[in-house]
Amino acid sequence: MKKIYLLAFAIGAFTFSANAQFFNDDMEGYSTGPVHEDHWSSWSGAAGPEDLVITTDQAFSGSQSGYISDDGVQDAMLLLGNQTSGQYTLSWYMYVPGGKTGYYNIQEDQDTGASGGIWGLNVHFNMDNLAPGTGYVVDDANPANIVATFTYPENFWFQLTHEIDLDTDTVVMSIDGTEIYNGDFYTSGGNLGGVDFFSIDANNQYYLDDVVFESATSGVEDFAAGSFSVYPNPVKDVLTISTKTAVDNVTVYDVLGKVVLTQQPGVISPKVDMSGLASGAYMVQVTIGNATKTVKVLK
Repeated sequence: MKKIYLLAFAIGAFTFSANAQFFNDDMEGYSTGPVHEDHWSSWSGAAGPEDLVITTDQAFSGSQSGYISDDGVQDAMLLLGNQTSGQYTLSWYMYVPGGKTGYYNIQEDQDTGASGGIWGLNVHFNMDNLAPGTGYVVDDANPANIVATFTYPENFWFQLTHEIDLDTDTVVMSIDGTEIYNGDFYTSGGNLGGVDFFSIDANNQYYLDDVVFESATSGVEDFAAGSFSVYPNPVKDVLTISTKTAVDNVTVYDVLGKVVLTQQPGVISPKVDMSGLASGAYMVQVTIGNATKTVKVLK
């Protein structure tokens, strides 16, 4: 029952706090095994061995996550609707086991089977199995050109966030709230079609959870891109809310929707003491002026 309450509340929270959200996928609504529905497809567009696999081996929240293996065949597509203009936030939690590799790219057209695929962003984890715990952002027009190098925690869940501006053809990437790349999106037409999660080699292995895609431009009450993140997540005692402007209100809800903590900090990047709360999942609602957003936090 707890899982059902958590899913229902999470959906409700995002409904009233982030009207521009396209989806918030915690992987709990699927049966284990290959998934080919909703916003999940494959490079070929057909259901089969390319699909993302739902597993209970790892999970950031709930009991399930999506898995990309080492078979060199899986080529799952996260469909983003072929956006042509505006600003968008795309994030997910990722788990890369120690010494394993991982890879994804962002495509201009979600219909890759017909278009052949046009890359917008190209990201490697432990590229060529030479540097565990090190990642690379690569200019896909020139695969030899590494435009950013970053580190990531092996054997731990971490959040990848992309603040994408199609009007300026730029992207800001961060891991757990720390910026790792800020520059060109490397698109030829400025479109946002989907994300290709590919089993790039025989050492490839990673998991995905809590995938969120939302627009940052549908209304004046949305937060500005890059202005709001929380860390650490999971939190042990104190949660930091990283912002560029003062936070007016913070409300923490438990899985049943009950308010368990509230404060009015009135400062930039406030800290929230969650040490008195029991272990579990919480929804943290942050209000700045007339804008409100809610994020899931584990303790």
